[in-house]
Amino acid sequence: MSGRATARDFRKLKVWEKAHQLTLDVYRSTRSFPREEMFGLTSRIRRAASSVPANIAEGCGRGGNDLGRFFRIAIGSAAELQYHLLLANDLGMLNGSEFEKLQGSANEVERMLTTFLSRLNEP
Repeated sequence: MSGRATARDFRKLKVWEKAHQLTLDVYRSTRSFPREEMFGLTSRIRRAASSVPANIAEGCGRGGNDLGRFFRIAIGSAAELQYHLLLANDLGMLNGSEFEKLQGSANEVERMLTTFLSRLNEP
């Protein structure tokens, strides 16, 4: 697929489905965070998580050369999410199994986005 791809329905992309599910899981997992973190780490984690599928959707909606740009933004948000999850884990806000699950999902989404982007840039 060339960089001039047309707009597509983001809901049909497996990477969007996985990113959306990750966002839902992040929201569930952060419900138990300390109340004083509602406008701190909780908000940052949720924003980074929801930014991934939102940027996929926006890129698909715009199509053309913007598709790749928004996928790169989504990759950056996935990396940001991974850091915030690590911080939450180190602060004891996530238990080990929750952290591993969320971190694994974030890694998978980032890999999928990277693969999609490399295929998008193929001649």
